[in-house]
Amino acid sequence: MRMAKRRAIVKRLPTVEALGCVDFICSDKTGTLTSNNMSVYCDRTAYDILRDMRPPSSSSDTTDSNSDKQDIAGGKALMEVAVLCNNAEVSADSSVASTSSTEKALMIYAKKRGMDKTRMIFDRVAEVPFSSERKFMSVQCRSKANPSSTMLHYVKGALEEILPRCNYYNYNGKSVSLDDQCRHVVEQSSQTMAAKGLRVLAMARGKTLSDLEFVGLVGLFDAPRPGVDESIRVLQASGVKVSMITGDGKETAASVASMLGLQTEGKILLSGAEVERMSDGELQEKADRVCCYYRTNPVHKLRIVKALQANGHIVGMTGDGVNDGIAVKSADVGISMGASGTDVCKEAADMILLDDDFSTILSAIEEGKCIFYNIRNFVRFQLSTSIAALMLISLSTLLDKPNPLNPMQVMINQD
Repeated sequence: MRMAKRRAIVKRLPTVEALGCVDFICSDKTGTLTSNNMSVYCDRTAYDILRDMRPPSSSSDTTDSNSDKQDIAGGKALMEVAVLCNNAEVSADSSVASTSSTEKALMIYAKKRGMDKTRMIFDRVAEVPFSSERKFMSVQCRSKANPSSTMLHYVKGALEEILPRCNYYNYNGKSVSLDDQCRHVVEQSSQTMAAKGLRVLAMARGKTLSDLEFVGLVGLFDAPRPGVDESIRVLQASGVKVSMITGDGKETAASVASMLGLQTEGKILLSGAEVERMSDGELQEKADRVCCYYRTNPVHKLRIVKALQANGHIVGMTGDGVNDGIAVKSADVGISMGASGTDVCKEAADMILLDDDFSTILSAIEEGKCIFYNIRNFVRFQLSTSIAALMLISLSTLLDKPNPLNPMQVMINQD
């Protein structure tokens, strides 16, 4: 009941003992270590990124003569992808609703720029939703004004998945060939944004998913929850190691890990792709030194749990999705999110955080350790007094002496 008052629901009593012994916690980033209240921090059109890479000006190309001119066409294309490749809904009272904080932030940003009505002039023909394996979302749309026109794919997601599919980039409303040098500049721009702790989304469009036009990047910021860095410091000081698991890129993950005090000397970052290539033994060797896993999927979580358990750790694992259920159930203490978690994950978990806040885990561990130490001290006291009484009775029996303790004294001793 004390744990429930601190926003942690324990479903199974043995979990209390396990909580007192946890020495390694693997935590999701978004919504647990961070507030899951994203906002668009900045956007960069392809023209803005690649203006220094532009082709030689021609007599018919008058818009390129002034590199400082606002890229209206590029900004419109960027917002068009952000709105069409998006399932957030704008209600009659102008509020934005979505199960995805990323899509909600994009729609709010588009609304501020007056582009939220773009969806009304297109018909969505098909959708391929985002997944942790694909790392991007795509929709196929047709213009309502011209139904016979060519349908276009609108794509948003991880740059490393989208950029290889792009053969062109939008340069001030024109489609220009995208070469390797331009790709390198785009990647550098993405890394610069990610180094600030931003989640970077690439935007593209095209007739097919293998022949896209790159239109720009959007950087979203999700601030760390207040007090999480202090909770991590307290846990680490008490001997509990903490590792962050995220689907973000390396630079973003490293920046957030540094903000939270996770990335210290001797700690390393490991990608989901590296986890896949490693054998179980190789993963066990590195698992203790990893402060952050990036670009991961739920399958990687299970391997991480098994590797840490093989190293003798009592592991706590957080999760919220349907696919997280296996890893959460395999951990010594499975922790599900109460607000954003799915029913499947809650059912598999041993403990549910009602507010999805990492600091609640610290409160639960404090209570767990308190109960664990009370039980241990009680057992020690009982064993010490019981052993003394048993030895006294045994010696009296062996020496053929009268029993020094009567039944009442034995009962009082046990009480």
